[in-house]
Amino acid sequence: MEKEVTWQQIEELMCEVAMDLNANTQFLKTREFIQHGDISVYEHCIMVMEKSAKLAYTLKLDVDYEKMLRGALLHDYFLYDWHDNDPSHRLHGFSHPKKACENAKRDANISKMEEDIIKHHMFPLTIVPPKSKEAWIVCMADKMSATMETIHLVKMPGIYKKIKYSSYEES
Repeated sequence: MEKEVTWQQIEELMCEVAMDLNANTQFLKTREFIQHGDISVYEHCIMVMEKSAKLAYTLKLDVDYEKMLRGALLHDYFLYDWHDNDPSHRLHGFSHPKKACENAKRDANISKMEEDIIKHHMFPLTIVPPKSKEAWIVCMADKMSATMETIHLVKMPGIYKKIKYSSYEES
């Protein structure tokens, strides 16, 4: 088992990972698209990232936090409005993991584990289950977050403000 990490170290890593993606990819573009209710894809991904970290930390799981957090942020990196009346978005629930993975490979140089997280976060809607512990955690965190967003029980995580007001954030 790796050296135990503190919640403060995990929060710092969440900020670093988010700021890197904000600065070096099109991740900020996800603020333009609604995910569930009035929550943007960007906000949803931040919630999934924090919920994934809290699950792993609370359960004292030995995970690769950096890869898990990057995968959580990029899991819905599809970069389109799935609510548009576009025939290609009709099966969004089934198809968006592949599109998000293609975009992440292009923009973020993702690892195999991050690819697993992105491709399989919609299980069981998509047939292939996650392979890694980190991908299972993000899969569960995504469902928890989506449920809370859909029934309007959302409270933006504290980490959101730290990321939102970071020096890399565009206005």
